[in-house]
Amino acid sequence: MKPRGLLVALEGIDGSGKSTLARRLAIRLRRRGYSVRLRREPTDPDLGRCAQTAGTTDPWSGAVYFTADRFRARPGLLADLRRYDVVISDRSFYSTLAYQGRHLAAAQRRRLLRWTARVTHRPELVLWIRLSAEQAMGRIAARSTPRAPLETERRLRGVDRAYRRLARRYRFVPLDGTRPPSEMARASVEAVARRLGRPRGRT
Repeated sequence: MKPRGLLVALEGIDGSGKSTLARRLAIRLRRRGYSVRLRREPTDPDLGRCAQTAGTTDPWSGAVYFTADRFRARPGLLADLRRYDVVISDRSFYSTLAYQGRHLAAAQRRRLLRWTARVTHRPELVLWIRLSAEQAMGRIAARSTPRAPLETERRLRGVDRAYRRLARRYRFVPLDGTRPPSEMARASVEAVARRLGRPRGRT
């Protein structure tokens, strides 16, 4: 059965505010009458840890781990898309292209894209939170949780440059990450509503 819902991916460097936006966006969409499901990548914690660790020294292995996670998550994702109007994913395969893909040779990136087309469902709408690496690191430092292996300012600068290239190529919807979360949520709701129209079941 073909998915009916809209897959919305939230992208941006670590510390940009994706998780906060995901929650606020879900609340606002539900108030408008849409059914919403929240998801987060990676879905398997063990694969996620392997991907993060490997990605610091071996980007290809890190990308493979993330791709394997998406393969395992695909049945649940497709089921959610059949059931809900909107599925909001905190990250998607574009994160792998930005974090690990920027280190890969062109042939490896093409191979990764071919795998992705087979193992997962591409987002129809990508909301990209733009925030500088310096500002993101300030937020990360204020968190109570330890830093992830890839959360360094140098790496985040490179990832930000990769996201800028991806945004031009795949036409991401940019959001100013320095704006209050409520403003970003409002802009995100409008972007989703333009794609969806009325909620299911409404006339």
